[in-house]
Amino acid sequence: MSAKVEIKDEKMVDVGESTMPDEIASLVLSDIKQNFGFLEHAATNFEPRFSLRVLRGLGTLRRRLSADVLLSAVEAAYPSGSKTAGVICKYIGKQVVPMEVDQDETEVLPEIDVYMLLLTQVYLLDQRDFGSLSAFSDECVAILRTYNRRTLDALAAKMYFYYAHAKELTHQTVEIRPLLLAVLRTSTLRHDTETRAMLTTLLLRNYLSTQAISQAHQLVLKSDFPATASSSVVARYMYYSGRIKAIQLDYFGANEDLIGASRKAPQTSYATGFLQSVQKLKIIIELLMGDIPERQLFREKVYGNALEPYMDLVKSVRVGHVPQFSETIEKYGATFKKDGTYMLILRLRQNVIKTGIRMMSLSYSKISLRDICIRLHLDSEESAEYIVAKAIRDSVIEATIDHENGFMQSKEVLDVYSTSEPNAAFHERIKFCIGLHNESVKAMRYPMNQHRIELKNVEEAREREKELASEIQEGDIGDDDDFDGL
Repeated sequence: MSAKVEIKDEKMVDVGESTMPDEIASLVLSDIKQNFGFLEHAATNFEPRFSLRVLRGLGTLRRRLSADVLLSAVEAAYPSGSKTAGVICKYIGKQVVPMEVDQDETEVLPEIDVYMLLLTQVYLLDQRDFGSLSAFSDECVAILRTYNRRTLDALAAKMYFYYAHAKELTHQTVEIRPLLLAVLRTSTLRHDTETRAMLTTLLLRNYLSTQAISQAHQLVLKSDFPATASSSVVARYMYYSGRIKAIQLDYFGANEDLIGASRKAPQTSYATGFLQSVQKLKIIIELLMGDIPERQLFREKVYGNALEPYMDLVKSVRVGHVPQFSETIEKYGATFKKDGTYMLILRLRQNVIKTGIRMMSLSYSKISLRDICIRLHLDSEESAEYIVAKAIRDSVIEATIDHENGFMQSKEVLDVYSTSEPNAAFHERIKFCIGLHNESVKAMRYPMNQHRIELKNVEEAREREKELASEIQEGDIGDDDDFDGL
């Protein structure tokens, strides 16, 4: 398609319920052809923002796609006898109609070719034909790997996303790892930021789905995630990184990653599931760190009833009631396993016990180990003594143990402002604000090729300066000439 397509700065047409089906199809086809123009402009002028604009409209477009619309788009984009057109028509169950095409217009841009394959992937996914989607994605990746164009980076990243999703739906996550690793190496050598960021997140999800935590951790350590990737991809990467750190007991680092993931995630209804997953994991991390999440979090409308099991969990941890904690795990065990937080929640039992001991140390100046054993439902007094000693060593409580008489003696509570705790809390807040400022600066966008315009202006100024200097030497300029141009 060598003919130029006029680019109009218009938004996608939103179709109402009163529009006739034929009119809907024509409007959708018009949007697709308009996207062809954007992609051609992006390829001709090397402007990635037009490709990103096409991808931003994919969510609106996919809800109106049909096999007939795809067939019309194929007929508009490809000449008769095109191999890619035959592949698309085979999977959507249509037969392409041969059309007479000029000899000068038989070449299809790779950007348009990949975009049509991407639309077909989305259509098969929405039709829930996962078997065809998996087979078609294999052919899509084979076609994509024959190209090496930087204007395809954003489209390639999205195609690999649907490829990995199709394999996950058909339970082939382990089989695609060699291909994903190979593409990651290639994208790193080509400095393909979008594909490299997408492949890194896909590999992390792949490893976590099979509990290959050590391999996921090595990938995080040895790969350099591009900071200029899109916010949605960065949010997913930070979420997976937070899960890895939580499993490896780095709760502070996991909490920071999850805060960043919730902040960078799109604040739309389509990202509600992701935000809920982030908050579920973040609640567990805060409990493991010894903090109690604010009650206002559970009242936010975006989370609905998704956090109700975690609310009961927080209540049991806050009061340090071991039987209530066990009942909550038994009641919502299936939900916690589905969310992938069950193993982390089992670690909270020690926190529940420590909270109970701290509550008793604040309520009683002296309490016997037998009473502690009864209140915490422990097996023996020896277990209670061991747990109290560990709480004292971890600075959870300020107390001493009388081994002979078998009781715990609490020390006098000191003024917290006489300790270094306020200083540490203030330091963490400053560190958070500085990190937020740095990320905001990195997220700023600047006009494309602005530096070239500035260099051109500098060169023009130097040329004018040379001309004026030569005129002065030749005596062709008077004293009243204007020198403002210098």
